[in-house]
Amino acid sequence: MERLALRTRLKPGMAETYDREHAQIPAELEQVMRDNGVRSWRIFRDGLDLFHFIEVDDYAAMQAAVAGHPADVAWQQQMNRLLDGDFDKGSGGLPLVWEMT
Repeated sequence: MERLALRTRLKPGMAETYDREHAQIPAELEQVMRDNGVRSWRIFRDGLDLFHFIEVDDYAAMQAAVAGHPADVAWQQQMNRLLDGDFDKGSGGLPLVWEMT
């Protein structure tokens, strides 16, 4: 299993809209992500900065599997209008600097 973190940034004035729209994702999108190895996906927000913490069997394989799925395409369109730059599906994540286990 992989654990990785990603960072995205909201456009100014979009934090409340993002929080409201992201309070629950479409059931079909959640199912396709779970079917492709996502065990958990948490998003933390600090002002306009979003930090995603993902636990997934294989991130690259999951991204390839959901690419083009109608539920993901619709969700990305909805969310990307709020982001300062599109969600980078090719990102390998933030490097881990320190961990306490």
